[in-house]
Amino acid sequence: MDARTIEVLHREAGYLRLRLPRALHSAAVGATLEVGLLSLAGVRRITWLTAEGKLAVRFDAQLCTHADVARRVKALLADLAPAAADAPPPELPAATPALVTRLDALREKLLAAAPERFQPMIDSALTEKAVTNFFNDIVAFYLIRTHWDLITRLWLKNPAKYGNAWLTVFYLVFLLVRYRKS
Repeated sequence: MDARTIEVLHREAGYLRLRLPRALHSAAVGATLEVGLLSLAGVRRITWLTAEGKLAVRFDAQLCTHADVARRVKALLADLAPAAADAPPPELPAATPALVTRLDALREKLLAAAPERFQPMIDSALTEKAVTNFFNDIVAFYLIRTHWDLITRLWLKNPAKYGNAWLTVFYLVFLLVRYRKS
């Protein structure tokens, strides 16, 4: 098995998520990887998603590195390569006709109920007032988030010095509340 066929999906301190090739999507490969990786010092948890072929490894960054985990995975896959090459890739189970029929009936029921149940909600959400309220809230949250450090570090500690900023805040809140009441 060529290590270049392994895709790194996410990497951060103490965490590594990989996608393995389709030929290795089996529970046996997952069990082998789990046992082999848990024996590595610092590895805390292994999550193996068989159908997707995704392997997530959580480890202590003080005891283990991404390179250590990658070397162990490569070594474990080298041991598995001959057996995995002979085995055909696993197939997903086929849906039974009864399940397909039930899913189709459920889909039809949901599609039939959607217009009458959700149409009033959609109509009220797309009014001019609702859209304006939404964007006013977005602007207010943006302004709060942008000025949060100033509010907590400066404005609260010395309100008299930053009186103009407080007056601006109160006026904007007043306008927002007045608009909502009308």
